[in-house]
Amino acid sequence: MTLSLAIVLPTLDERDNLAPLVARIEGALGPAGWEVIVVDDDSPDGTAEAAREMARTDSRVRVLQRFGRRGLASAAIEGMCATAAPLVAVMDADHQHDPALLPAMRAAVESGRCDIAVASRFVAGGSAAGLSSETREKGSRLANRLARKVTGIALTDPMSGYFLLRTDALRAAAPRLSGIGFKILLDLLAAADPPLRVQELPMRFAERRSGASKLDGAVAFEFLVGLYDRSFGRVIPSRFALFGTVGAIGVAVHMAVLSLLYIAAGEGFALATVLATFAAMSFNFWLNNRLTYRDQRLNGTPEVLRGWVGFCATCAVGALANVATATLLEGRGVKWMLAALAGILIGSVWNYALSSRFVWGRY
Repeated sequence: MTLSLAIVLPTLDERDNLAPLVARIEGALGPAGWEVIVVDDDSPDGTAEAAREMARTDSRVRVLQRFGRRGLASAAIEGMCATAAPLVAVMDADHQHDPALLPAMRAAVESGRCDIAVASRFVAGGSAAGLSSETREKGSRLANRLARKVTGIALTDPMSGYFLLRTDALRAAAPRLSGIGFKILLDLLAAADPPLRVQELPMRFAERRSGASKLDGAVAFEFLVGLYDRSFGRVIPSRFALFGTVGAIGVAVHMAVLSLLYIAAGEGFALATVLATFAAMSFNFWLNNRLTYRDQRLNGTPEVLRGWVGFCATCAVGALANVATATLLEGRGVKWMLAALAGILIGSVWNYALSSRFVWGRY
């Protein structure tokens, strides 16, 4: 039978969920005419190897294992662009998305009623019962309202991670996709030109079959980054904006530590300044590693220590660039405040460029 549909499964630690999910997909679509593409972010639990074991005896299963980068959006994009099937779907691998919806979603697109079929928890007949808590459900609804306000996309569930569309429509939009953020659907709908016609189908959101939820605080933050990138990313790149925001918070940390040591503890100003500087650098490194470079996060004590030392060295170079620029401009008659701001900007760009290359190393 001719290949007609690819189902992309972005995965991180979903080893035990794969085989049962492929069986459910077969139950919904029949034995042929489809393929599953597992895009795994180098899961510690061996998800990619489990998928390869399946692929050895099942040609409908394919595996893309990614190293040095993470993120649901970019994984979905890579998987969708890797198939020759005319239709492609994206769904979670944790069994919260019901494969039984795939035939209806495919029929909606093939009939021409829509360009993209989206499974919704909040349309009539849908349910969000599988969310692990009332707080999670309220948070999801809040995120949906925020997404609609920022993007102007009229959907009941723009945070849905379960959708199906024609592959050529995806490839046409792919050059304009940022690949940043927790939900690829928002990025895709905002980037498509002409706009995609949408039909929502009710989905009963189930409980996770196995493993732990990936929705930690950093992932929720990544959703906000995705909204920022879609709104302002072409003016100031999202990663640089994050880096600058972390730096601004680091200034507050510096001043707090300096005040504590110099005023409260009575330490000498020079020593207090040195300690405050290292405290701020350490804080900036930790927060950048967790948020700004989440997709390239350093893990393990040796790797983190090397990254911290490299980051401190980078910031020292940036500080020299800051002082040199500000001093040069002030000496040539530029107002001192403007000279200082120029120095800060040069130092920030320098720190960002060097740390992206030499600390996280995969920019």
